[in-house]
Amino acid sequence: MPEAVTTEAITPAAAPSPAPQNAVRRRLFTIFGLVGAVLAVIFLVWWLFFSGLSETTDDAYVGGDIAAITPLVSGAVKEVRASDTQQVHQGDALVVIDDSDAQVAVAQAEAELQRVARKVRGYVATDTGLQAQEAARHADTERAKAQAEQARSALEKAQSDLTRRTSIAADGAVSGEEVANARTAVVSARANYAASVATYEEARANQQVAAGSLATNHALVAGTSVDTNPEVNAARAKLNQAQLDLARTTLRAPFDGVVARRQVQVGQRVQAGTTLMSVVPVDKLYVDANFKEDQLRKIKVGQSVTLTSDRYDSSVVFHGKVIGFAGGTGAAFALIPAQNATGNWIKVVQRVPIRIALDPAELRAHPLLVGLSMTAKVKFN
Repeated sequence: MPEAVTTEAITPAAAPSPAPQNAVRRRLFTIFGLVGAVLAVIFLVWWLFFSGLSETTDDAYVGGDIAAITPLVSGAVKEVRASDTQQVHQGDALVVIDDSDAQVAVAQAEAELQRVARKVRGYVATDTGLQAQEAARHADTERAKAQAEQARSALEKAQSDLTRRTSIAADGAVSGEEVANARTAVVSARANYAASVATYEEARANQQVAAGSLATNHALVAGTSVDTNPEVNAARAKLNQAQLDLARTTLRAPFDGVVARRQVQVGQRVQAGTTLMSVVPVDKLYVDANFKEDQLRKIKVGQSVTLTSDRYDSSVVFHGKVIGFAGGTGAAFALIPAQNATGNWIKVVQRVPIRIALDPAELRAHPLLVGLSMTAKVKFN
């Protein structure tokens, strides 16, 4: 027979003691407290010794000295060789303006230069001829002077003969005919003398005219050659200007960069000074970082800067240097400056733009674009 089941009451098992659980809890709290204390100490040490060694801002943006491509001459656009987003190199032709008028102007200037050069050569040849002419007129003057002196001597002799014959005519030593002939000789000698004096004066006048012509022509060529003559230099300057205007019909890239904001089409007539497109220098960009005014105490020109861009991950770090401070806060140069002299004024911390130069090699390796956001950290030296 099966054994009878006893009906004794079953005694429940004893409950575990709460002491071990409390010990584990205290141990965890202790560990957490120690970890928190260590972190607090680490933060305190960092704040005391390292937080004051740099200033950081994420209010920074990439900028660049964008070149506006503008023509210096007017004309119709014949070719447009660059479009938006196109990479160009320094010296590449971007826009070509019709150069027909410029070529005609160059040809006219070349012809004018040749004409003026021949004219100056004529001055040189004329100067030699005028010198000979002036010498000949001088000889004529000397000859006329000698003839006048000879006529004066003849007049004096005739007057002396007349005086002598007249004094002895009363005594009958000479006849009346001889006295009359003496008077006639005086009149003839006086006329010859007057004519010779007139010839001498005319020769002197001709000599002065020749000397004046020589001086005038000599002033045109004195101290210069054909190549250095002022008239030739003026004609050459006009030719240079015409050649310069011809060269300016082709607009070229001033540096390596990317074309942006193209605003020109083939056939369009453009005026000098009209912006046709822009070129952004991708390897000569900089960053304008806007720091709060209370962050500027230790920032100085020449300090090193590390930067990161939202375009790349944090592993790409750009390096630069502080090269200058703006002349005022951003609000000072706003289109509508803030009017603080009012009753409802509230102080707002201002920001000052700081210009940071970037490493060109890093820009070539990781290109940036104008306007991109950056995070800049200035390290105090």
